[in-house]
Amino acid sequence: MIDTHSHIYSEEFDTDRDEVIQRAKDAGVKHIILPNVDSESLPRMLALEAEYPNYCHAAIGLHPTSVKSDYKFELEKVRSELERRKYIAIGEIGIDLYWDKTFLNEQIKAFQQQIKWALEFDLPVIIHVRDSFNETIKALKPFKGKNLRGVFHSFTGNLAEAHEIMNFGGFKLGINGIVTFKNSGLSEILRNIDLKNIIMETDAPYLTPSPHRGKRNESSFAQYICSHLAEIYETNVNEIAKITTKNALNLFKL
Repeated sequence: MIDTHSHIYSEEFDTDRDEVIQRAKDAGVKHIILPNVDSESLPRMLALEAEYPNYCHAAIGLHPTSVKSDYKFELEKVRSELERRKYIAIGEIGIDLYWDKTFLNEQIKAFQQQIKWALEFDLPVIIHVRDSFNETIKALKPFKGKNLRGVFHSFTGNLAEAHEIMNFGGFKLGINGIVTFKNSGLSEILRNIDLKNIIMETDAPYLTPSPHRGKRNESSFAQYICSHLAEIYETNVNEIAKITTKNALNLFKL
């Protein structure tokens, strides 16, 4: 298994991070991808990657909820990092209208600029979408057919939205603990989506899957997502792990 989206560099793990990573390894997680948030989160993320090279892989990007009036300064940091060293992806980037719509225009500009850099540096994008599917697709349209690739992180959309993402080309759906929530409706949608379009993620410390819902999430809990996907696709966990791992390896060129 590969946890393609985990924030285990955050302070929620300061007291037991090594144990968390060991539990992930024991659960069969072969790689953990670390999406960035902004310049403040960057040092912690890079420190974790340095401690676990070839296991934890850093992405670089400006999260939409961190896009404020100073977003150009933040983008300069992203650009300098892209020129400084190799990253696994650009992310997490996107549009978030759940918390605040004040900086929508700035979010779109930051999103599209980072997409341009993804194409320039031949990197996949990790896209954050919250209450913003139409705005996100509209912002992506100028880049259709340009070999853009990536993942729609924490996919919770309907079947029509899933098809729109897949028809765009180059994108996977990131499935996390939400799929285990009884009222999410995501299981029914995934039954109509080929497993070749799916990668697994935890979004730790958030979106903890059942049976641990309400507790801090961690990368080892990818095993519960895997088990639930096995039920949905009427197969075994080894097959789910094999296919989703292959999908992630190809997308992120691990």
